[in-house]
Amino acid sequence: MKGKNQHVVPRAGCWAVKAAGNRRATSTHPTQRQAIKVAQRIARSQGMEMLVHGRNGRIRERSTYGRDPYPPKG
Repeated sequence: MKGKNQHVVPRAGCWAVKAAGNRRATSTHPTQRQAIKVAQRIARSQGMEMLVHGRNGRIRERSTYGRDPYPPKG
């Protein structure tokens, strides 16, 4: 895999798109919907996963845009 998973997280009254493991946000947006659109575009282009966090910080949704084997092995 060539990129990092993209997280949509709450940040000081707005929503941030942040790559996994990075300290700084890739971008910030006034609404969660706008942040999700940006995170989806990045995750699709990198073949990664997008994780949407709720206001409480817990993951509430995830979407995989890479090679996700179906059915899973094992």
